[in-house]
Amino acid sequence: MTDPNTSAINRLKRARGQLDGVIRMLEEGADCEASVTQLAAVSKALDRAGFLIISQGLRECLDAPEGDPRRGNLDRLERVFLSLA
Repeated sequence: MTDPNTSAINRLKRARGQLDGVIRMLEEGADCEASVTQLAAVSKALDRAGFLIISQGLRECLDAPEGDPRRGNLDRLERVFLSLA
């Protein structure tokens, strides 16, 4: 299984490349529809990276034994997760 951080980093790098493409499109006066379509793809890539990071955090909290301070982070992670919505 791929390390979740590696997957998130790869998604973020891909989104950064897509965002650079959108900026270039706008600078070159590209079609509005094409620019917005690419911007939507960037947004989706960022959302997926965020959900992946939160998913890993939830997994770590749930796997932590009783009494482990990480186990108490579920409420905080839930707020962060909902902030992505």
